[in-house]
Amino acid sequence: MRKFGLIGYPLSHSFSKKFFAEKFKEERIANCEYELYPIENIELFAKLLADEQELKGLNVTIPYKVQVLPFLDELDEAAAEIGAVNCIAIERKNETSYIKGYNTDAYGFEESLKPLLEPHHRKALVFGDGGAAKAVKYVLNKLGISFLVVTRRPSEDSILYDAVDEAMLQGYTILINTTPLGMSPNIESLPDIPYQFLDNRHIGYDLVYNPEETSFLKQVKDKGGKIKNGLEMLHLQAIRSWEIWNL
Repeated sequence: MRKFGLIGYPLSHSFSKKFFAEKFKEERIANCEYELYPIENIELFAKLLADEQELKGLNVTIPYKVQVLPFLDELDEAAAEIGAVNCIAIERKNETSYIKGYNTDAYGFEESLKPLLEPHHRKALVFGDGGAAKAVKYVLNKLGISFLVVTRRPSEDSILYDAVDEAMLQGYTILINTTPLGMSPNIESLPDIPYQFLDNRHIGYDLVYNPEETSFLKQVKDKGGKIKNGLEMLHLQAIRSWEIWNL
């Protein structure tokens, strides 16, 4: 049996488990299972690997995307630059294991964003600067798209929401929400920007996917802009994880 799974804490529900269960069934992939491993602290990671000798790969979610790094033997380029891992491949030979970390969030976001881009989309505003923003910023740099990070609290690396005005929105036509604003059940919340100055040149991308169309995305769509939520990104990063585990 080849085992795969997700580590994090807590793990009350999982997109990944449902995705892979359906994939194994629909594609008639035998002798594979995907389980949830809600480990209470990262120190239990080594015990998990020792106990589950059939583990071939893991996805990683909050709060361990950074905490797991010291346990890994190698990082791919994206994971090293972002400083966070959400996919782990485990190779076992004799009594030893070799563990490599990847960041497939970056792949998922890039492949999801690219179909929306037009020549005038050269500048982006990134709302929020938490863990979810790391992969977004990496991809924007990779694509040569300049960006400003917008936060509620002052910092050297960001601007405040009240700095986003009509003039700025004329040039910054990619808007990316990496915050939980708008996520169910708080579906009325959204980034505090002057939406009246948006038009059909703008893209609204929301990493939130529940609800499918957040208040932020509705505002962008109402002004004629293109919108996308984070569900496709999730699917793409899961597909990429499967590819990595089967290299």
